Amino acid sequence: MNLQKLYSYARKAVDEYQLIEEGDRIAVGVSGGKDSLTLLYALSGLARFYPKHFEVQAITVDLGQPGIDFGPVGELCRQLQVPYTVVSTQIYQIIFEARREENPCSLCAKMRKGAFNEQAKALGCNKVAYAHHRDDLVETLLLSLIFEGRIHTFSPKTYWDRMDLTLIRPLLFLPEEEIVGFARKYRLPVAKNPCPADGYTKRQYAKELLDSISRQYPGTKERMLTAILNGELPGWPARIRNPRMNARPDKTP
Repeated sequence: MNLQKLYSYARKAVDEYQLIEEGDRIAVGVSGGKDSLTLLYALSGLARFYPKHFEVQAITVDLGQPGIDFGPVGELCRQLQVPYTVVSTQIYQIIFEARREENPCSLCAKMRKGAFNEQAKALGCNKVAYAHHRDDLVETLLLSLIFEGRIHTFSPKTYWDRMDLTLIRPLLFLPEEEIVGFARKYRLPVAKNPCPADGYTKRQYAKELLDSISRQYPGTKERMLTAILNGELPGWPARIRNPRMNARPDKTP
């Protein structure tokens, strides 16, 4: 996947769910993984030609794990001309050394989210962007069906009144396989996740199960995505199928 295709995927989500408005300042959570780095590329590119002017701020929450170097991520941000902030925390030490949590993912996510949101507010951001993609969307639906007994998955846009922040997910339509190809093509500085819980979660189970079903029945993920988009799920914003845009054609790639 090239940049043009990435912009197309992101703009489709932005347009159809009205994710970006004039004057937005958007904080992108950059973990060092392929998904968040791809999102950084997408929004930094859109900011150059999208008809509604907005700014991008990149934020990394450093959990305090040993062996991670965010220097290459900082260099990429400089190349993309995106301001970059690293928030130092002791989340890793608290969860894995002090508390020794057996099921750490929920608490870790909550603490990371809190540190990220606080920094976003400190930088004057009114929106935060997460790098959840199409596969995350359908995997979450599968998790909800299996473990919660309900039809649910995350929304493209959510307003948090307590923080006065709006969460957006511009990679909603982007298949994970396209992200893998993009990361290779553009040699993204992906940082390996050394988390002890990595790969041993319910989400990993759902991913492997869905991949197995998709190999047997090709097109499964696309059909599940269609079912979600047409399902009128609670909390989802209205979808504009054919948005009328006033793009600046001289700057659109």
